[in-house]
Amino acid sequence: MKNIDSALDNAKNSRFHYKVVFISGLGFFTDAYDLFIIGVVINLLPLSGWHLSIQEKAILNSTSLLAAVFGALLYGRLLDFLGRKAVYGSEIIILVIGAVGSALATPYNNIMALIIWRFLLGFGIGGDYSTSSTIMAEYSNKASRGKFIGMVFSMQSIGLVAGPLITILFLTSGIPVYITWRSLLFIGALPAMLVIYFRRTMPEPPRYTASVRGDFKKASENLKRFTGIDADTSGRTISIRWQQLFRDKKFFITLVGTSLTWFFMDWALYGNSIMSNEILSYIVPSSITGINNIIKTSEYSAMIFGIAAFPGYWAAALLIDKIGRKIIQILGFSVMGLSYIIISLTGIASASYILYFLTVYGLSYFFIEFGPNMTTFVYPPELFPITTRGLGTGISAAGGKIGAFTGTLIDTIVLAFYNINDLMLILAILSFAGALITFALLPETKRKPLSETSGEKRYLIAK
Repeated sequence: MKNIDSALDNAKNSRFHYKVVFISGLGFFTDAYDLFIIGVVINLLPLSGWHLSIQEKAILNSTSLLAAVFGALLYGRLLDFLGRKAVYGSEIIILVIGAVGSALATPYNNIMALIIWRFLLGFGIGGDYSTSSTIMAEYSNKASRGKFIGMVFSMQSIGLVAGPLITILFLTSGIPVYITWRSLLFIGALPAMLVIYFRRTMPEPPRYTASVRGDFKKASENLKRFTGIDADTSGRTISIRWQQLFRDKKFFITLVGTSLTWFFMDWALYGNSIMSNEILSYIVPSSITGINNIIKTSEYSAMIFGIAAFPGYWAAALLIDKIGRKIIQILGFSVMGLSYIIISLTGIASASYILYFLTVYGLSYFFIEFGPNMTTFVYPPELFPITTRGLGTGISAAGGKIGAFTGTLIDTIVLAFYNINDLMLILAILSFAGALITFALLPETKRKPLSETSGEKRYLIAK
């Protein structure tokens, strides 16, 4: 009979795996929707009487992303210290409170109240990045681990497409603007509410129960109960402390690689997605203004997210265990950089070249998703040992959200005082840097046991 790790690594894909994918993934539907929709809301607020400065727009655009940094770090540490089951689901509760508060408890023209609620929402989103990928990785087998983690993340694609479609529905229905922007924010809470119970009642991953808590009997019983897999009750506990992420040269280099590549990717992704209405307004004729301008840019967003981003997510999830994480990440970053260079140097971001712009911009979105947006999420829980997996994943995700915060803040200022060609040049440089760092610092992990990719085996051999 196999031990816990071997039993899970070699298990067949089961209904339980897909149940975990759904429970974890629905949170990422909400994450994508909530982070996207604020860009639309910022454009609607002035139409309902709010007065926003450039600085206030920049802060409101990016505050959830800054909060996600703290959420990712705290939840990453709590996952390792308290256990996966103890904290999983609480991050979604925080997210729901932030979304509902943004919609229903924000007084008229009170930008500070909206910023505070959005900060709370972002904190929950950051926690979700640490928890969901870690738990999915620990339940997965080695052959389909990338696919399962990737499918969790690919639920973002539905939220990304839903945002502009729901926006168009509201704006073309004649509903007053002051009701529309609150409704758009409230809708973001609904999918997350559905999975609170299931997350709070999900069992502790057997790998954690055995390797960290040392309760091999309980781990074996839970494995049998929830997956039908038999495993013996013997094994060794892992005692790698969190400080080793910084003291161990291999762990530290890996942490730098996962954090920096996620930083560069999130700068490009969130700067483009949250500010999609502003960016796409460059190809809208100047005669189209107000609500009609927002409708038109939302239509373009829906096209790009639906035709380019959506298939990119799912193609990456289905092929990542065949092609490999490293190749997909380098390819994605490289095509992103080329796309941004083309837009910057050719000046196609105008109403005169709509088709050309949408084609190149759409290509960049496909390879963001079939590239580093997927792989930066899959990599971290595979590369750090089980006793520090939450923290390693949390630090990596925090690196990404620092990039998202910085990018959204700076992109707002660049578009306000410069132009889209300057912005695209910046994004191209960051994308090429991401490809180089991936090549230099990150390993390939496809179809390898988690104990090997995480460095655990190296420590056990050393003993």
